[in-house]
Amino acid sequence: MRTAEIIRNTKETQITLELCLDGKGDYEIDTGCGFLDHMLELFARHGRFDLKVKCNGDTKVDYHHTTEDIGIALGTAFKKAVGDGKGIVRYGNFLLPMDETLVLCAVDFSGRAYLGFDVEIPTQKIGDFDSELAEEFFLAFTRNAAITLHFNMMAGKNSHHIVEAIFKGFGRALKQAVSIDRDFADEIPSTKGVL
Repeated sequence: MRTAEIIRNTKETQITLELCLDGKGDYEIDTGCGFLDHMLELFARHGRFDLKVKCNGDTKVDYHHTTEDIGIALGTAFKKAVGDGKGIVRYGNFLLPMDETLVLCAVDFSGRAYLGFDVEIPTQKIGDFDSELAEEFFLAFTRNAAITLHFNMMAGKNSHHIVEAIFKGFGRALKQAVSIDRDFADEIPSTKGVL
């Protein structure tokens, strides 16, 4: 089982996180932000990752530090769980419809951090969650997982649907990327010999 446990404590957040890449999509999420809990639950279920997250953050300020720091912790967990990347498919993509919304997610577990976020979220808030924090989460994730990640929104009007499509598509694309290629399970998927 490819797993990771992360404990990250700062003056702004205290996070414990457990990840299993080869799970069933079971989750226990408590971030202090209901909308973020919902998005991480969708991510875990659609990616079939077992995920536990507990965060005590400075939510009296806003959800910025909580969202960013969970992105850091989750990205770090994926990098740790994947290890040297031997046997992984490496690439994954998913085109996800969510009612009127259509979002493409593509990922390369490349060892190089880059985020392309071609998404327009029409409202500043989704409940009490600042919409711009979705991009902050994925910036933190990509930098710490060392992946290349692209989102392209092809259609969408409802802010909740757009962000939900992003997290669901990300779970499914990432599952493809970290899956073991049975035909090449002993190989690093790169001509360089390292990711």
